[in-house]
Amino acid sequence: MQPLPAALALAREADLDLVEVAASADPPVCKIMDFNRWKYEQEQKRKESRRKATQVVIKEMKFRPKIDGHDYETKMRHVERFLAEGNKVKLTIMFRGREMAHPELGLRILNRIAEQVADFAVVESAPRQDGRNMTMVLHPVKNPAKKDTRRPKPEAEPAPAVVAAPAPEPAEPTTPGT
Repeated sequence: MQPLPAALALAREADLDLVEVAASADPPVCKIMDFNRWKYEQEQKRKESRRKATQVVIKEMKFRPKIDGHDYETKMRHVERFLAEGNKVKLTIMFRGREMAHPELGLRILNRIAEQVADFAVVESAPRQDGRNMTMVLHPVKNPAKKDTRRPKPEAEPAPAVVAAPAPEPAEPTTPGT
């Protein structure tokens, strides 16, 4: 504990700053440090924490009630990829004209999707009708069981034992024209 003029003299000798740490304390607490360096380090910590923060991204996939099988499979591959990347997926069934009279078709598709991705995703919001659209939101499970998409390696089979074959008998010489 030193008086203010002595503390300032110590800071100047060390070519550092005298920074007040706790002004409300009695007596006030000060610290000798390089204030610009401290500000720089704090800014670097803030940037690093921002970099580590995950951004919640919602991807949307739109379906129609009369979707063909191949189109459904293609869209499902995209949905599975989005979920594997850790993104939420909003599924939308778009109804047109007379399709509005049959919302059960859209509900059937959304339930099929929910069953198909049940291993690595959870339904966040159940299917609900919003005007001409029916929507459902999926979010990925924290640690999905990673399925191995590579082909399994064939198990090593023991090499066949080499069996000595009997030597072929010498052929009799033939004469041409006989």
